[in-house]
Parts: sequence; structure tokens; C-alpha cells
Amino acid sequence: MSELTAIEKVRLARHQLRPHTLDLIEHLFDDFLELHGDRRYADDAAMISGLARLGEYELMVIGQQKGRNTKERHHRNFGMPKPEGYRKALRLMRQAEKFGRGIVTFIDTSGAYPGIDAEERGQAEAIATNLREMSNLSVPIVVVVLGEGGSGGALAIGVGDRILMLENSVYSVITPEGCAAILWKDAGKADLAAENLRLTAGDLERLKLIDEIIAEPAEWNAADAPRTALALQPLKEALSNNLAELFKKSVPQLLENRWNKFRRMGHWQQADSF
Repeated sequence: MSELTAIEKVRLARHQLRPHTLDLIEHLFDDFLELHGDRRYADDAAMISGLARLGEYELMVIGQQKGRNTKERHHRNFGMPKPEGYRKALRLMRQAEKFGRGIVTFIDTSGAYPGIDAEERGQAEAIATNLREMSNLSVPIVVVVLGEGGSGGALAIGVGDRILMLENSVYSVITPEGCAAILWKDAGKADLAAENLRLTAGDLERLKLIDEIIAEPAEWNAADAPRTALALQPLKEALSNNLAELFKKSVPQLLENRWNKFRRMGHWQQADSF
């Protein structure tokens, strides 16, 4: 699978047979209880949130859900959360902190919903608040990029102590099509944009933006539950191992490490003059 081009991995990340957040919840966790609503406006079906167990760990599990058929995709708004989705996620992350539960988030979105109603209800503010608050939560946070990780819509649940990516998932500030349309006024150059965005798991691991890549099967079969569960075993082990390590850390150490992790991202140079 490593021989695939960047745009081919983008297509795999969007493939309808890839497992979605609810699939992972079913096959990885026990005693899942979904919780709803942001207590301010509405419940956002594009953002799944609830209590669950993974072995000995009590967790809050949060993730974006795209849907598979037309009816589901419309109900889930194609996995593009609105402000109430991000506020619901933050409400429940704060609840997890209150009761000492770890947090696991699953990223799978092309981006936050860009509609006028979302903007009117404070989309940018909701995302920015999540970034600030997640950086200060006093419980372990493990982030998994499941399929497509797009822009601030992904990052709003992506501030964590460990960031994992499935082998053929992608994570970028913009879609290849959007990037190509801006740079070359031609969305048909998405393949070129994908190569230059460095959005694959391998690229991001080399750039030290993620911590671990989870191997995938050659193909997924959403209808074959035993096979899907077996394919997800490496992810389950990775979650358990990372949670075990993180729960051993004191709160000051956890927060300092998280702060330093994001401070180290990126490279820059200071010019002597302009």
C-alpha cells in the first residue's frame, strides 16, 4: 500500500467501505452510551459522542460520522459538523475531565460545515474554543485520523497527547481539489496538489506531526463484522498501549508534554530584513 500515490490515498480515505466512527465504536469498545446535545442549540448528528470502555479504561469517545447511503449522508451532513457539534464535543470532554475519564477522538471529515447558518452560529469561535480548551484538559487524549482529516473541522477534535493515523488516511489544511482550485484555478490538478500538501500518514510521520501509523488490511469489507473486528485489532492495541502510558503521567507532566508537542511542530526562519 505504500506504493500508492498521494491522490490514490485520498480516494481510499474517502472510500465508502472504510470503517466509520460508529463501526469502530462497535468493534473496539464496550458499553457505549451515546450522549446528545450541546445544551445551547441542538444535537449535531455529524458528531458522535458517548461513554465507553476499553479494557480497564473508562473513556469519552468522540468522532465525526459521514454515513454510507444517501439518507445517512444527508442525516450526518456528510460528516461536516456545525458549531453545535463542536460544542457538544467540548461539553462532553469537560465532563470526561470532571470524572477522570480518558478521551479518544476519531477524525473523519472533509472539514467543518461552511454554510451560512454555521457561520451565523459562530463556527470559527467554536473551533477556536475547542483548540484552546483541549490543550488544557487534565486527562489523556488520544486522537485517531480514521479517514479524511480536513482543515479546522478536523483539528477541532485533534489536539491530543498522541495522534495516530490509519495507513491510508490523510490529514491536511485543505482538500487537494480546493488547493488546486486556489493555486492553479483548476481542480483537475488535485493529484499535483495532493503530492505537495504532504498529507499522507507517511509524510506526516516524517514531519513529526503524528506519533504512529496503524496498518490497514488490503481492503475493507463493511458487511463482514468478524473480518472488520480482526482488521481493527492493531488499532485497539495501539489505543490500549497509549492510554496505559498516558494514565501513568501526572497532570502537570501530561499538560507540559502536550504543550511541548504542539510547540515543536513546524519549522521557520527569521529574515534579517524585508
